[in-house]
Amino acid sequence: MAATEHAPGTFCWVELTTTDAAGAKSLYHKLFGWEYVDNPMGPDMVYTTCQIEGKRAAALYEAHEQCNPPHWGLYVCVVSADDTTAKAKELGGNVAMEPSDVMDYGRMAAIADPTGAIFCIWEPKQHIGYEAEGVPGTHCWSELLVPDTEKAKAFYTGLFGWSVDESMGAYTMFKPNGSDMAIAGMMGMTPEMGPMPPNWSPYFYVENADATAEIATAYGARVLHGPVDVPGVVRFATMMDPAGAVFSVFHSLGRP
Repeated sequence: MAATEHAPGTFCWVELTTTDAAGAKSLYHKLFGWEYVDNPMGPDMVYTTCQIEGKRAAALYEAHEQCNPPHWGLYVCVVSADDTTAKAKELGGNVAMEPSDVMDYGRMAAIADPTGAIFCIWEPKQHIGYEAEGVPGTHCWSELLVPDTEKAKAFYTGLFGWSVDESMGAYTMFKPNGSDMAIAGMMGMTPEMGPMPPNWSPYFYVENADATAEIATAYGARVLHGPVDVPGVVRFATMMDPAGAVFSVFHSLGRP
């Protein structure tokens, strides 16, 4: 399935910052079947587009370890990066990177919510974000871990107009304005999770979470949680790639 646009307030792009681009390419090709197009961005950087059957699915680039610890970054589509950034400030967010143009592809900014979790916003121009959707290897869910869920809830509902579904108890789901379909989840951080900063992380759709976890382990990744079922909904696993970036995978179990 190929997307031609993304509605404002929905996720539209995922991007890996890593200290080992070659290793990441090898691993994620084995996990998701991604193919790669390298785009030189000056003398010290190559921005790689990850593709599924010729359609954009994600991106990755190599950064110096002291500048950026490995992580997956998530982007939310907006009508105006400048207006959204201003609103985020009013709601208690902090701007990690002010709005700026990415050539003629779009306009972006990086924002830390009031708990410290960082995400990006994307005002599309020539680049809508990812095109590949709904097939194995594509981004399909986003998850927020924060120490203060009430503070985060107020921020994101105010910024993007998301509604909140708390039918799963301690696991909060976010729905974009006017939609019955949740696009993200949120959990409160606990001591059992160990030391980590508040963060957003992506889930990718796969045909079999157990098989994917086995492949990941064989090629140097570490399974942090699972594979485990959300009964009648999905089976998922959370992993850390060899460079240290955390992501999750799931396959659908279908509802009884």
